[in-house]
Amino acid sequence: MAAQFGRRLRKGAATTAAAALAVAALSASQAPGATTGDMGRHANAGASTSAPDEAGATGDSPYYTDLPPLNSPNPSASPTPSSPSTGTPVSQGAAEAGIPATVLDAYKKAEAELRGSKPGCNLPWQLLAAIGKVESGQARGGDVDAEGNTLHRILGPELDGNGFALIKDTDGGKYDGNSAYDQAVGPMQFIPSTWAWAGRDGNGDGVKDPNNVYDAALAAGHYLCRNGWDLSVQADMNSAILSYNNSQDYLNLVLSWYEYYRKGTYSVPDGTGTLPQHRSGNSTGSTGSGSGSGSGSGGSTESPGTTTPKPHEPQPGVPSTTPSLPPTATDTVDHLEDAGTGTATLTAMAGDAFGKRISTRAETKAGRIVAKVRVRFTIVGDTDATFAGGESVATVVTDSKGLAVAPALQAGEKTGDFTVHAAVVGRTAKGIDYDATVTARAADTLALVNTTALTCAPGGEFADQVQTKATYQGAVADKVAATATLVKSADDTSENDKGPYFKDANGNAVRTLTGLQTDADGLLTLPKLYADDITGTFLLRITTTGGATLTVELTVAAAAPSPSPSPSASASASASASASPSASATS
Repeated sequence: MAAQFGRRLRKGAATTAAAALAVAALSASQAPGATTGDMGRHANAGASTSAPDEAGATGDSPYYTDLPPLNSPNPSASPTPSSPSTGTPVSQGAAEAGIPATVLDAYKKAEAELRGSKPGCNLPWQLLAAIGKVESGQARGGDVDAEGNTLHRILGPELDGNGFALIKDTDGGKYDGNSAYDQAVGPMQFIPSTWAWAGRDGNGDGVKDPNNVYDAALAAGHYLCRNGWDLSVQADMNSAILSYNNSQDYLNLVLSWYEYYRKGTYSVPDGTGTLPQHRSGNSTGSTGSGSGSGSGSGGSTESPGTTTPKPHEPQPGVPSTTPSLPPTATDTVDHLEDAGTGTATLTAMAGDAFGKRISTRAETKAGRIVAKVRVRFTIVGDTDATFAGGESVATVVTDSKGLAVAPALQAGEKTGDFTVHAAVVGRTAKGIDYDATVTARAADTLALVNTTALTCAPGGEFADQVQTKATYQGAVADKVAATATLVKSADDTSENDKGPYFKDANGNAVRTLTGLQTDADGLLTLPKLYADDITGTFLLRITTTGGATLTVELTVAAAAPSPSPSPSASASASASASASPSASATS
């Protein structure tokens, strides 16, 4: 739904014209780098097949439209150990700069986690704070307990297609209590169909709950860090915000709060945060009980022990006014069919892209194709394999032939089996599972790099270290596991108990090395070799995952003695020596 936040600002905006001027001025002064029009929609933003539901994280639910004060809070004069950077607690200024303590902690913890798991994203916690302000008024002024659970449910309106997106129930009412349509849920206003794949456990309790601010903040951080976006780049930040709620007004508003919070915030006790007053779409929220000061809400709220009738449910004595909606394309889907992927297991070596992409076709019960249906592909199982872009979930809209082709699968380093589950978004229809396997990195050829013979005197050390190069189908085979063993003979590959040896960390002789791995160039350089007192020719056998094998000859031989002079040469030398005095006397 296109937001209309320019229509209703704060009290005191006398006219629509004045409001528009305020929005323009604030956006210009507090969102450097932002432009009007198609802001943030760079060439790849709209084409990503790994984008989630078309309605974004929130289903384009209403949001708070109040703008930050024109005068931002002033940061500390200079950094201190306890206040090292912009955005840390400052002297209290405008009430809007205060963020409830638990909510603020959730934002900062999410930033810290993303700094480790997705360092290239450069997520600032102030962006989460800006979205949290716009979506729920910072969890309705910090209406949370110490563990971050909301004390009263925060719900958006039901997405029944009447003024909002049409998203039929996807969670059986688990999160929103609505078994007919989805509603945006919790402090960051995730719709259940998005939470199903984007949800995270931010407080370590083993549960992913959109009603918990730690879980919701971490999920929002991961959501904003999709598609390889670097949020330190303005265009990428714009794209990420638009993916959350696809509205230019929403983008401008979030950027305004982001810049406001960057200039300084401070912590306030939970439950005392300032609540916004106005909502997009010319609708104001109802006031829940015990949720802090102010009026309005980020979506409807429900107090414990009360039941709010749903607009679509018939009321006693009240005729139904909800119009019957025509069936959508999604409603006609009966099942998904494989469309050329094949029944064989998809296989790729660790670190490689899978050679085949998953292709699925949406069909009616009669076998007719269904176009313009969202199909979600979800990677299931203990694996670090991802779709292109680094995500474990991708949503694709079927084309005119009813086909949805998943983004390319990329194998991680973890070997083993996993499944890709394809399902229709917004409908319980028969899905389809694709089996996939990641095998260990392998080499099929090993070649000796050393060009000189590997020799050593008894009791000494070999001058050169053994070095090999591994390849697989002609290409460099990097990170391939290898084993090196000094064997008894070509026919007996058991470990030799004499001859050359390696040394362990304590200087003890070892004749088998495991856990070896080729480097980025496929090279494997073994440690130094030493010889005992036994001479002869010995064999070193190197094997890799994938079956590549190389046998290297090592020679231990005593140094050849210096040649002794021949008898005739000795006699000649003696005669010459005896003749020298007479020769001298004659002269």
